[in-house]
Amino acid sequence: MAEYPKDPAMLMSWTNMKLRDCYGSLDELCDDLEIDRNEIESKLNAAGFEYNKELNKFW
Repeated sequence: MAEYPKDPAMLMSWTNMKLRDCYGSLDELCDDLEIDRNEIESKLNAAGFEYNKELNKFW
């Protein structure tokens, strides 16, 4: 399981970098790094960020 930032703003930045540079979808990222997608989305949603599947990024 990969370590990822706990701060929501840093988590959003880290996730978007990974999505942009390495993965075609959030599911791909979570499967490869063995991260719980619901956990990532919950943390980012609570901070006001939402995943856009078409753009493959949080904003």
